[in-house]
Amino acid sequence: MAKKGIVALVGRPNVGKSTLFNRLVGRRLAVVSEVAGTTRDRLYADADWIGQVFTVVDTGGIEIIEGWHTEPLSESSDKFLDAIRNQARVAIQDADVIVHVVDGRAGITAADREVANILRQTDKPVIIAANKLDDLHTQKDNALEFYELALGEVVPISALHGRGTGDLLDAVVDFLPTYSEEDDDDDERIKIAILGRPNAGKSTLFNKLIGEERVIVSPIAGTTRDAIDTDIKWHGQEFTLIDTAGIRRRGKIEQGIEKYSVIRALSALRRADVALLLLDGELGITAQDQHIAGMMKEESAGLVVLVNKWDAVEKDAYTMTEYRQEIRQELDFLPYVPILFVSAKTGQRIGKILPQVVEVNESRYLRIQTSELNRFLREATTKHPPPMKGRRRLKFYYGTQVGVAPPTFVFFCNYPEMIHFSYQRYLENQLREMYPFPGTHIRLVFRGRTEEEMLKRSAKKK
Repeated sequence: MAKKGIVALVGRPNVGKSTLFNRLVGRRLAVVSEVAGTTRDRLYADADWIGQVFTVVDTGGIEIIEGWHTEPLSESSDKFLDAIRNQARVAIQDADVIVHVVDGRAGITAADREVANILRQTDKPVIIAANKLDDLHTQKDNALEFYELALGEVVPISALHGRGTGDLLDAVVDFLPTYSEEDDDDDERIKIAILGRPNAGKSTLFNKLIGEERVIVSPIAGTTRDAIDTDIKWHGQEFTLIDTAGIRRRGKIEQGIEKYSVIRALSALRRADVALLLLDGELGITAQDQHIAGMMKEESAGLVVLVNKWDAVEKDAYTMTEYRQEIRQELDFLPYVPILFVSAKTGQRIGKILPQVVEVNESRYLRIQTSELNRFLREATTKHPPPMKGRRRLKFYYGTQVGVAPPTFVFFCNYPEMIHFSYQRYLENQLREMYPFPGTHIRLVFRGRTEEEMLKRSAKKK
């Protein structure tokens, strides 16, 4: 079964990509993430159409030329066109379906042609969404002009009013793989993705892992996203290192630059069992590092933080402790993540990385017996009783583990709507005291069931 597909929205500014993004995912997403403690922009979200689940990525928001408004730009606007090329190339390489969003009222512009020229070079399916056609009865013929771009089907839509978006989604899901959370096969190799900002030392680390005291099994053909994976073996355990080249820096373009790289990062994370977040020890943790870590949490990948270039950091007896505290503070939404201080250049502590990866991966598949889980639940709720609301008291009946990778636990109670985020966090912290789950995100699900129903079920069993 295939993994969740990625749909990229590509196009010049002010064609309505963000409006279409919100329409496809079914809600207006806030500027900040829903994940507690992160501050990154919300650039992607899952959508569901007739039972098909996929991820939509908004690659818009590029405003590079000062004084740019809504008029078409000329071919001489090199700065703008370079950004458009970068955006389209990332979409080509890593998305399963590309939606080229255009302004149906304005007609074809030079920037639209520039995107189309690049998209025609790929074998990925491309659909043109002719947006801003608010009255499809009188304006849908405007969309016919865009067949001139020779990309594929053109669907007239109004993202603002939701008109035509059902036809667009029908066209999209025809090209998507059927999603399943199960792996494609029984491959026992642990897949590792190395993510981080440029110049953090990712390539040096990659080369060190595949070369020093290890046997390269084979360079294997990449997936449909044209990645080149490398298999290595360590103490009998096989690993696959996933190429994640192309995570771009912010540089001079502050707004929207993460949107260039989010598709590639998502693609790597979807395939990885464990992700290594590589930090530049000389620069410290940055907002971009926090953004990437937030993505890792949302994708539920196992996670290890590596502080690279530790050999170049001026330090005393307290430096590592202080550095670790800073990372914990900046990544306070990931308190369970192991942190290693390494040097890919000199090989310092590189030998600790793969054992840590194995430990994190094992924790992703850890199962807790139902009896042990319910003993934990009794002790935790006795130590800190559930809250009351008026005369209603929250009461837990029992819990059970229903999945792994990530470990997922379902707790049955009488009023699940009364469970505040703080109490969920309390239960997670208490659970981690018994079972640390290093580097592993865990899911707690709360479902309602009345005590009367529980007693009836118990009586039937007797």
